[in-house]
Amino acid sequence: ARPAEYLVLMLYKHGAYQNKVWTLFFLQKKKRMRQHLELGQFLRKRYDGFLNQSYLRHEITVRSTDYDRTLMSAEANLAGLYPPNGEQVFSPNIMWQPIPVHTVPQSEEKLLSFPQRDCPRFEELMNETEQTEEFRNVTAANQDVLDLVRNKTGLKTMSVESAWSVYDTLFCELRHNKSAPDWVTPSLWERLHFLKDFGFQVLFGVYKQQEKSRLQGGVFSAWFTKKKKKIFNHDTTVAALQVSLNVFNGRQPPYASCHMIELYSDDNGSLTVSMFYRNDSTVEPYALQLPGCSLDCPLEDFVKITKLSISEDRQKECQLPSSGRNQEVIITLAVFGCLLLVLIVVLFLAMIRHKEPLGSQGYRQISREGADES
Repeated sequence: ARPAEYLVLMLYKHGAYQNKVWTLFFLQKKKRMRQHLELGQFLRKRYDGFLNQSYLRHEITVRSTDYDRTLMSAEANLAGLYPPNGEQVFSPNIMWQPIPVHTVPQSEEKLLSFPQRDCPRFEELMNETEQTEEFRNVTAANQDVLDLVRNKTGLKTMSVESAWSVYDTLFCELRHNKSAPDWVTPSLWERLHFLKDFGFQVLFGVYKQQEKSRLQGGVFSAWFTKKKKKIFNHDTTVAALQVSLNVFNGRQPPYASCHMIELYSDDNGSLTVSMFYRNDSTVEPYALQLPGCSLDCPLEDFVKITKLSISEDRQKECQLPSSGRNQEVIITLAVFGCLLLVLIVVLFLAMIRHKEPLGSQGYRQISREGADES
């Protein structure tokens, strides 16, 4: 389950809205479904004339992570993007049609799920981030909040990086008109909000942002430069992408937020890239400008600028530097090699010593009498 969902269970266990947890989950999913339905309707309006009114399988591919909630979100989005009409109406009682949503097992997900924890170098970068002055200062300044939340929720550990799950849970409760626990004061709420945003920055920035991007969100940039079109709408997915493009505003993307990358071709065949961010359904999407380029960025410049955030061999870059873990492995192998050599020498000497008594007696003639006596 998502950490936030697990934390909701913990909060309910400690007295907040007992026996109503499943009602909250249903309301949360219901609200997300409405948000994604609205987002699909927005995309239909924005790309009307570009996307066919009727679903064509060769025109669009939808990819989701392999979680129930994200699959449901994708399906709700498509319900708004492709409302059935004409021959696509297969039942007069339901104005909906099934649209394929592709996925892969979560253990094999390398494109959409972030942060990816299969990269030793990224884990080392996270450990190094926690040793930076900025991270230590934020932790020290908010240690009282972390201790309070840990005590009130019953969680065994509480850190800057896990604060987002507490905030996310409380946010869901408040959005569904549930009163926050007594210990959640306005001041605490503001500090949790800060920690939540800082936690997102820690994952993809704060320390060695470009290298982190190469190992995380750069996967998206590489995918886009090959496919030339994409729409992303998942919180950590959007954040990872925006950090790799250096357009992240430092705040967790809200539910049903959407990052659009659009490719344009003029009459001369010149290709340009434009980006838009929709994190508020009440206003038009915000135009995003790639640093070092114009709003309508020539495709060649876009590829050139983002290349620094794209890993050419992620598997190789994920390994620890030779000055670190590899050096320790070499030393360990050298020690074991020396021990093995010593063991071989000892065994060799023992074999020689075992043969010496037989050889030192030499040969002597045995008389027939002696043989008969024997």
